[in-house]
Amino acid sequence: MPLSGTKPVLALASVALLTGPLAAFAEGELNLYSSRHYDTDERLYSDFTDQTGITINRIEGKADELIARMQAEGRNSPADILLTVDTSRLERAKDAGVLQAIDSAVLEERIPANLQDSDNQWFGFSQRARIIFYDKADVSEPPMDYVSLADPKYKGMVCHRSSSNVYSQTLLSAVIENHGAGAAKEWAAGMVANFARDPEGGDTDQLRAIISGECDISVANTYYFARALRKDVDGLSAEIDKVGWIFPAQEAEGAHMNLSGGGVAAHAPNRDNAIRFMEYLASDSAQQYFSAGNDEFPAVDTVSLSDSVARLGRYKPDEISLSAVAKNVPVAQKIFNEVGWK
Repeated sequence: MPLSGTKPVLALASVALLTGPLAAFAEGELNLYSSRHYDTDERLYSDFTDQTGITINRIEGKADELIARMQAEGRNSPADILLTVDTSRLERAKDAGVLQAIDSAVLEERIPANLQDSDNQWFGFSQRARIIFYDKADVSEPPMDYVSLADPKYKGMVCHRSSSNVYSQTLLSAVIENHGAGAAKEWAAGMVANFARDPEGGDTDQLRAIISGECDISVANTYYFARALRKDVDGLSAEIDKVGWIFPAQEAEGAHMNLSGGGVAAHAPNRDNAIRFMEYLASDSAQQYFSAGNDEFPAVDTVSLSDSVARLGRYKPDEISLSAVAKNVPVAQKIFNEVGWK
């Protein structure tokens, strides 16, 4: 039976004979808890059902709410999979005890080691590079790395999201991992000194602020910008040629990556189906859809990029362990509080 409160998702589909990890006909269901809120993900789910015959019952909500729900449900939880955005939330789910370790040769082969939990409790399936955007008319020498954003010459020019946002938290956590807590605190204090306004809004708002002239420099995830290249985004697409971009730290650690991923629930009643779904998300077809459907970078680097993502160009990503980055979030939040990053 479908989960109580589920969004109507997919009917049982006819099954074609397959080869590889999804080879056999798989009867049954999969209960998916997801904080990914993209309508384009419907294709991911329907294709999985077409390939396997497994019906997906889905509950959507905010990550923290879903994690709390899984904790409250305990051993009686119907959840098979948790999907969410950002490493810190995946690590939060692991720390809450709502995920389990799995062994999968497919995932080990397909997903790079730095995009996996150290205990195999979660795996990343798509990425967004968190990069620097700037007003091409007003900024002749844009910052080439994250550290340079704190340079006093950019005083009053920088916009960023609030310290309560997970993207802000994991970026500072990566700075801690790459440069140490002391240097990270100096960087955060320099950022606050350079803010053009108090942190507010989402990533698209940071980009719109460049168009409006409120900021000269901002930081955002690539998929917000790539989406505005692909289709009309109010307040951004019409004048998007004004905005330049830098993949930071190309001579050093590389561009910081935000992750979208998932794990098998600790008490998954359909564990085999859950692992099969995780392996499906690492397949070429699913990886291609992350790029084409949602303007993300695939986790599997041999998969081709959609036109909107490819227009951003090739770059060197930071290959730091995102599992290690996630563990720095409490220190990052303490630093935010100490330097007055709202």
